[in-house]
Amino acid sequence: MKKRWRCKPGVQPTDFDKKIMYLENKGAYVPTRELVLNDEQIEGIRRSGVVNTGVLDAVQAAIRPGMNTQEIDDICMAYCRAHHATPACLGYVADKNTPPFPKSVCTSINEVVCHGIPKEEDVLEEGDIINVDFTTILDGYYSDASRMFIVGGKTTPEKEQLVRVTKECLEIGMEAAKPWHGVNGIGRAIQKHANKYHYGVVRDLCGHGVGLQFHTDPDVAHFAQKGDGMLLVPGMVFTIEPMINMGTWRVFIDADDPFGWEVISEDEQPSAQWEHTLLMTEHGVEILTY
Repeated sequence: MKKRWRCKPGVQPTDFDKKIMYLENKGAYVPTRELVLNDEQIEGIRRSGVVNTGVLDAVQAAIRPGMNTQEIDDICMAYCRAHHATPACLGYVADKNTPPFPKSVCTSINEVVCHGIPKEEDVLEEGDIINVDFTTILDGYYSDASRMFIVGGKTTPEKEQLVRVTKECLEIGMEAAKPWHGVNGIGRAIQKHANKYHYGVVRDLCGHGVGLQFHTDPDVAHFAQKGDGMLLVPGMVFTIEPMINMGTWRVFIDADDPFGWEVISEDEQPSAQWEHTLLMTEHGVEILTY
């Protein structure tokens, strides 16, 4: 079987190389070399992350009842232009069967799990919960994060708990992300916590590698799977972004969405999501944008 981790001919393996090759020989599914980023690349992603966090801070300062989600898109676009950055979502093509994403940001309200499209007719009401998900490209480097907002600051106890527990799931997933351990430990930890509340952990979408492209390996599942999954090693950059439904984990694409993007919980109960871009270090994860 062809080895995934290889050194260039004539180049002496480093201790880092030797450790990965040893673990691969022991049966670990190791990353390929391009997934382990150098200091210059990591610094570029970190700078992108500063802008990305600023975008979400600007949304947080403005969000209110009576605001429509197109206004959120306008805020994101204006912040990007002011900081010489580009929104990765705008015009993004997922596959040949789905039209390009038409806006700069995803705004997913209540039962919309993810990929909600900003619209003037989507007016926020007090008590709504909304996920705002933004990805920045700065100087070719990508960073990706999302936050939940409770519109007006107050909602039902059930929605408030969902938002809180989903953030706890992200934090627990981050704690479970260990250097030199498999990525699947993240999903096991998240599902264990969500199960305490009888919530559904969405399986159809996942976290992902990010940084030099919008989406790369590894896939970061948020539910329990067999095996260890890809080995996480220092220098890898990826997202953890659990989508937690109040009811079933199953989802569907909104038939009324002409773009074919909006994902809704199958039973149309509320859903929540939080996301960070993370750098794996020798001591655990470092948050690059939130």
